Amino acid sequence: MKNVLVTTPVSEIHRSIRSFLDKDYRIDWTSDKDSGLEVFRKKRHELLFLDLDLLGVTSDRQDLDEYKNQFKPFLELFPAVQIVILSPPDRVRDAVDAVKAGACTFLSYPFKADEFKYVLERAHTAIRTQSELEYLRNSFWRTDVQEIVRTESPIMGKVYDQIKAVAPTRATILLLGETGTGKNLLAKLIHKQSNRAAKPFISVHCGAIPEGLVESELFGHEKGAFTGAIRKKLGKFEIAHGGTIFLDEIGTISASVQIKLLQVLQESTFQRVGGETTITTDVRVVAATNVILKEMADSGQFRRDLYYRLNVFPIHVPPLRDRIEDIPILVSVFLKNLNRYHLKNISEVHPHVLEAFSNYPWPGNIRELENVMERAYILETSPVLSPASFPVEIMGSVRCEPLAAADTSLKLSEVRRRAMEQAEMLYLSEVLKIHGGRINLTAKAAGITTRQLHKLMKRYHLHKEDYRNSRN
Repeated sequence: MKNVLVTTPVSEIHRSIRSFLDKDYRIDWTSDKDSGLEVFRKKRHELLFLDLDLLGVTSDRQDLDEYKNQFKPFLELFPAVQIVILSPPDRVRDAVDAVKAGACTFLSYPFKADEFKYVLERAHTAIRTQSELEYLRNSFWRTDVQEIVRTESPIMGKVYDQIKAVAPTRATILLLGETGTGKNLLAKLIHKQSNRAAKPFISVHCGAIPEGLVESELFGHEKGAFTGAIRKKLGKFEIAHGGTIFLDEIGTISASVQIKLLQVLQESTFQRVGGETTITTDVRVVAATNVILKEMADSGQFRRDLYYRLNVFPIHVPPLRDRIEDIPILVSVFLKNLNRYHLKNISEVHPHVLEAFSNYPWPGNIRELENVMERAYILETSPVLSPASFPVEIMGSVRCEPLAAADTSLKLSEVRRRAMEQAEMLYLSEVLKIHGGRINLTAKAAGITTRQLHKLMKRYHLHKEDYRNSRN
């Protein structure tokens, strides 16, 4: 059974359409666009017959964006819907403009049987094409990104369901979550699953750009706009035209940039810094933040109207400690990537390591896990990633027992050297943990100079930042 919505104030047109459609169609009728939208929200319709007179666009206005804005609410609810414009004979030119703006086709009334049949066949062809595209997207989801979206976590499963639902739409998305939870990867996934996949994906880390340059980076500048502007520069919103722009750490942008971003979201227009020309852009915005943006809006640190524009479809990305079921999957992916880019062939991870991973809180989330895996991979000398290759603060009380018999092919001096290096690395890691990564205190406790400590830390890939959370 196919669902059809007829939206027209003329009851005769509704009855005429009903007479042309057989019992395979379930037909709903509304007399105005708002009522039609309300019906559309409650039930999915594959076909929408929409009266041109209800669009509020007069014949002396040729701006296609006006039509696009009228179609937008329906398309956001169901992107695959096919819209057939119902037009009086004297407004065929306007109906053609509506088709250019995104409608499937148009019908002039009173209807003729052969014309109605042709239009219906054309609409069904478009519906089949959309279904095939949806099938291909689902196939892509199941195969090409299967490793990325594998999860054993019910919480993360819901996140992927949300992404799959919203990606094909035009809705603005706000990714909420702690640093290191993989928001950038999810933004790329959204872009790949959207109708904009063939267009650019531009990622901007707003917090990493000096405050005075964020506006220029996003919107570009004209030559001579400020000191050092020796030539015109295109902004990221121009470069991303037709595609997706990912704005990470959106809560760091200044008040002036917030105003310009609000203009882009509301009107799809902006001006370069120092410019007077208004530039139109068609960009899907995905933003991310590791702070509670609503609290910033409530306290006046962030524009409330911009917050609501960004928060159209919020997705909460869980921290790694709330999805420990996925740690073995992530470890497997990281290990496969490390083997691909390095000469070693480490086949597995010791069970004691995975046990310790499940008990560690992972304040740095997936990014910390990836970094820890890479450092251990570099240090490891056996085919298995052992507990001894990981920082003591992660392993905790896990036993660092030998994984296999000693390698008798080595000289005793080489076995001694390796054992000494491993003991040295574990000792330094523990002392760094005790002193919260503070170099001067660690060096003093170890009885060496800070210069010697820096050299040893570099040799063993130890980073003071990893030990700051252990300070008392």
